[in-house]
Amino acid sequence: MTNKYTISELFSTVYALITTKLFYKNARLIRRPFYLRGKSSLNIGKGLTLGHGCRFDLIGNGSKTLSIGENCEIGDYGHIVAHENVKFGNNVLIASKVFISDTNHGNYSGDNQDNPRIAPNDRPLHTNPITINDNVWLGDNVVVLPGVEIGKGSIIGANSVVNRNIPEYTIAAGTPARVIKQFNFDTNVWEKR
Repeated sequence: MTNKYTISELFSTVYALITTKLFYKNARLIRRPFYLRGKSSLNIGKGLTLGHGCRFDLIGNGSKTLSIGENCEIGDYGHIVAHENVKFGNNVLIASKVFISDTNHGNYSGDNQDNPRIAPNDRPLHTNPITINDNVWLGDNVVVLPGVEIGKGSIIGANSVVNRNIPEYTIAAGTPARVIKQFNFDTNVWEKR
């Protein structure tokens, strides 16, 4: 089966390719619309591909709060909030409608918790870095919360909420996400856990 674009999609892709090469020289293709707040806080490796409607909210006062490795792809409507540090390794594949945020409106655990009588937008922002290592694949509608590290070669199943670290070479799924398989390098098989 061949992949044929409609005329309007062809023009849209050509326009996106031209604007990508003008404004994001390292990127492969950034489809439009693309919403970016805080361009000076963005660091991208070669080969970035973005789907339609991606949104990056970066507030780093010039520091690089979002670093994306080489040959990464983010599907349509991906949303990343990086106020402290979100880092992607190389060859990360992210499906559509994925939300990744290192930021919360307020603190709800430990010391100095925020009072629910204060409007959420008036609560101080609390951040905790996120790391998504090489060769990770995130399925559709995944949510990655502050303070998480996802290990190399891991897969996160669609509709999962990742609120804790995921070991390398595992498959995790659910809300909250939990490891359901681990790759066995001796047998070359994903084994149930």
